[in-house]
Amino acid sequence: MALGRGLQPHCHGSDRGLLEAGVRAGKRRSTRMRKGAPWLKTTLIQCAWAGARQKGSYLQAQFHRLRSRRGAKKAIGAVAASILTAAYHMLTDGTLYHDLGPDHFDRRAKASQTRRLVIRLQHLGYAVQITPLAA
Repeated sequence: MALGRGLQPHCHGSDRGLLEAGVRAGKRRSTRMRKGAPWLKTTLIQCAWAGARQKGSYLQAQFHRLRSRRGAKKAIGAVAASILTAAYHMLTDGTLYHDLGPDHFDRRAKASQTRRLVIRLQHLGYAVQITPLAA
């Protein structure tokens, strides 16, 4: 399936106006979205709001994870970029959408999350001893 010129795997979000600049060379850059294709951005943002409201989904977990740190609109922009990335890979590889699940971020960094929560409890004044459950 031909996807047209300019649709490269490394820049499918940046040239469509969905990715932010972030930090480069130690300098803070603008966090505004670029102009890109207005119809595509509008459609993806609407889909991202719908995905963020879908209970028990990866997109909802990603939205809630980012909303606490960056705000709802920036989080929706990140969810829209994830939808665009998933659509790109579905079209190029010919695969179906596979939701990673709401516990994806917990499964991905289990050790670091355990360490962070233990430190947080110790700062609150609790003595913590971690013993894994027998499966």
